[in-house]
Amino acid sequence: MTFPRIVIAALRGGSGKTIVSVGLIASWRKRGMVIAPFKKGPDFIDAGWLALAASHPCYNLDTFLMPADQIFLSFTSRTLATDLAVIEGNRGLFDGIDLEGSTSTSELAKFLKAPVILLIDCTKSTRTVAAMVLGCTQFDPEVNICGVILNRVAGARHESILRKTVEQYCSLPVLGAIPKIKGEAFPERHMGLVPTPEHAWADESIEKAAEMAERYLDLDRILAVAKQAPHLTATSEIPGGTGLSLEKPAPRIGVIRDAAFQFYYPENLEALEAEGADLVTVSALADPGLPSLDGLYIGGGFPETHAQALAENKGFRQDVRRLAEEGLPIYAECGGLMYLGESMVLDGVSYPMVGLFPVVFGFSERPEGHGYTVFEVERPNPYFKPGVQVRGHEFHYSKVLSWQGNPEDLAFRMTRGIGFAGKRDGIFYKNTLATYSHVHALGTPSWAEAMVETAALYQHPLPKK
Repeated sequence: MTFPRIVIAALRGGSGKTIVSVGLIASWRKRGMVIAPFKKGPDFIDAGWLALAASHPCYNLDTFLMPADQIFLSFTSRTLATDLAVIEGNRGLFDGIDLEGSTSTSELAKFLKAPVILLIDCTKSTRTVAAMVLGCTQFDPEVNICGVILNRVAGARHESILRKTVEQYCSLPVLGAIPKIKGEAFPERHMGLVPTPEHAWADESIEKAAEMAERYLDLDRILAVAKQAPHLTATSEIPGGTGLSLEKPAPRIGVIRDAAFQFYYPENLEALEAEGADLVTVSALADPGLPSLDGLYIGGGFPETHAQALAENKGFRQDVRRLAEEGLPIYAECGGLMYLGESMVLDGVSYPMVGLFPVVFGFSERPEGHGYTVFEVERPNPYFKPGVQVRGHEFHYSKVLSWQGNPEDLAFRMTRGIGFAGKRDGIFYKNTLATYSHVHALGTPSWAEAMVETAALYQHPLPKK
């Protein structure tokens, strides 16, 4: 089958891949095209911007978190009914976790046989840009680099030199040249963009990115590159989910989705639904309490930016605590873990949280945990069987200031990554489990099955003997 597709890659993070990808997607969407956006790697924020630009869910393609067959199935099945797939790479084109670059954008591009457009930050460079591009083409000739976009160009003379040197020495077309643009329509925090739910001018930012793309990029030539991608053999089967047949009514699983908690892989939510769950969106900021639920999923986010509002919503916090004590299945990741703690301390001010776990969180200026994780499950819990190894990723600036729990309260031993404390993670109590690691349903399909089964059991408990 034909799947027009391109990968937007760069030499490093911070080169402008997201803004260019968003601009391309928004511009083509304005032409009436249906775009399937993808983000390489374990990312929520960039994926949120890509999804907003496309008005279409953005799915992650991660060669560390999920097996190759699931990546291929996810990509092809979700691209079938669209006009074009845009895959935003992460970090530098060849960057990965090992010497071979096995988890790199370049390996994903080769696997999907996708043409690569290389975005180059040209700040204070001329002929050296051609050397960098030439180095990329020769570093791994199997990577199909089909064009170059020049970014942060100083002026017309600078652009002319760059175009001539790249085209002469690299034999690649320059498909656009973006000047240094004053002002910033995409505010940043930590190591990336601010999440779209926190950005009141998100639609305006998308429009500005589209205007940039229409003015400075050769949209028709880039589209032609995408259409040159070779054919793939694929199926329309959607990945994830075992399709459990539940005789009882579908268990209602709440998902906290608001400006404080918005980091959810769409595949995870789809996997829960595929297993038979009825998902109910709730807000820890706006709702006075929880509705009738059989389970609760609290994802990551930046709860610290809404600490006061979360603290002030006492009714919601009390409901979460009460239901957790009653055995409501709760699964929490990163920001959700912080929310279930005793409090968060920001700038010397303590903000009370749910108080289910005896832990106080503080914050650092640099990441406390950042990267892929692997944990071994050592203790029984409702969501992962003891003895299995699970792959995930962590990214948090929060840290544990004090913890009054016991070692046996932690279900996981970290074999890669930082975790909660002392190379351990996975705080559990009754049917609640919270961890700094985010898991992906396509790499850990048993998670969604266990979540729904636990919720169904809570909904209709087995008769006591």
